Amino acid sequence: MPIPGIRGMEHIGFTVPDIDEACDFFEKILGATVLYTAAKDFRADGTWMYDHLNVDPSCVIKEFRYVRLGNGTNLEIFQYEAPDQAKTPPKNSDIGGHHLAFYVDDMDAAIAFLKANGVKVLGEPTSYTEGPNLGLTWCYFMAPWGMQLEVVSAPKGTVFDNEAKAAGRMRLFHPAHVAETAV
Repeated sequence: MPIPGIRGMEHIGFTVPDIDEACDFFEKILGATVLYTAAKDFRADGTWMYDHLNVDPSCVIKEFRYVRLGNGTNLEIFQYEAPDQAKTPPKNSDIGGHHLAFYVDDMDAAIAFLKANGVKVLGEPTSYTEGPNLGLTWCYFMAPWGMQLEVVSAPKGTVFDNEAKAAGRMRLFHPAHVAETAV
């Protein structure tokens, strides 16, 4: 049984070395909107930081902001000051490695935009040629501070999406499904 009442993802939180740089990047490159600054120079007494956030008790959250992307995905962007802070972002292959993927309507236009704006693009777009993701194209790119990001596109849906839709199991966000209400 899942958590009672769970409805889905509300936000994704991550830490960056420079919150102004990160928010500028998300606004300029991904069209995000900074909703608000949630805190500045947040410190806590005793072991509160460890007890609630599993970080060094002497950590300071220099600032954190809520940012929203197009269809409502929220990002909680933190800038910490901590004595034991790792300065190198994890690779996808590292424990805790991760990436954020963003849906685009036109992969070629997205890659051209990234390159024209000096964003490091990793390789060329890759399209699945078989399997449940047939119809999906993806490409990784890098944020200035080394965070891995990805653009994906499936204008006609993927085999998995289309089969699930036909079977009435789920409806996902792809242009072919936009007018539908998620179940």
